[in-house]
Amino acid sequence: MQNYGMQRLTEEVFRRSPPMGLFDDTMVANLFPDHSIGARRALVHRAVSTGEVLRLKPGLYCLEARLRSGQPHPFVVAAMLCYPSQVSLETALSYHGLIPEAVREVASVTDGRSRSFTTGLGPFTFTRVPCDDLRAGVKVVEVARGAWAFVATPLRAIADLVYVRREVSWARDGLSFLTESMRIEREDLEALSLDPFDAIHSSLRSRRTLRYLEGLGEELT
Repeated sequence: MQNYGMQRLTEEVFRRSPPMGLFDDTMVANLFPDHSIGARRALVHRAVSTGEVLRLKPGLYCLEARLRSGQPHPFVVAAMLCYPSQVSLETALSYHGLIPEAVREVASVTDGRSRSFTTGLGPFTFTRVPCDDLRAGVKVVEVARGAWAFVATPLRAIADLVYVRREVSWARDGLSFLTESMRIEREDLEALSLDPFDAIHSSLRSRRTLRYLEGLGEELT
């Protein structure tokens, strides 16, 4: 691609071809070690102003589509937007093929504060789920060639969803929350692995969520 007229920052990043076009302030500092912080910010500002660089959040950027080799995987972007976190809730259930509709927003959970980002790569939400082990019931998944992300197993995604939906309880809703409200097929639920049950149960703190998990486990065994 011709780089005539390309902003200086854009050209230097483009030459190094970062994976999926993603880069951060550390890379900018390494590219321009003799520049002051203010001068580096000015380089970033000009590149963003021309549309050559997308600002995903302060300190995290992505080359615009024509300048990168591929589309950044949204799960990888989510991990860079908020650490620690993992993809969960409806996004994980859709990824595992349990709910029929595609989910436009990438939903993750974190043990930090809840937050959301509206970026040029789409919307991302991070919901706080209090727990003793954030990675309980979570696996590292290769979501694209050479790109990995933390993704909740179906059982963990269900537990997170129950926690977030404060009105849901096993006594009142039972399995119908999943089969009717979430439209998950009964046979798909029966095929779920319960291997992470103990780890999830010992980690989460919400009694309502734990009671739902217990009811679900009894129903599926």
